[in-house]
Amino acid sequence: MNIKTIFLAASLVAFPATSVFAQTTYGERHHIAARKGYQQSRIAQGDRSGQLTPHETAHLERQERGINREERGMRAQDNGHLTAQDRHTLARQQNVESARIYRDKHNAATDPGVPPR
Repeated sequence: MNIKTIFLAASLVAFPATSVFAQTTYGERHHIAARKGYQQSRIAQGDRSGQLTPHETAHLERQERGINREERGMRAQDNGHLTAQDRHTLARQQNVESARIYRDKHNAATDPGVPPR
């Protein structure tokens, strides 16, 4: 075998493998969707309990919508998949949103329309 044949065989094996590693796996999709659902339920619980004012709830919902819109755009660029950088960016945005939910739920502002328990 000459060097060209070996190089060609190695490149045929390597290139399909790189595209597989760049795709989002089921576990990663599930984690992203589960985290979105969990944060959404935290917002809904804060709204029901009066821990969040209507303004805070609307702001958090708007932020969540923005993250979801950005995720759809990222997936559209890569044929429905998220790259490692995309997942990192979304995780960082979800971390910021999670801290924002916590901060808004635990500040002194409450919804006066919800009776205290």
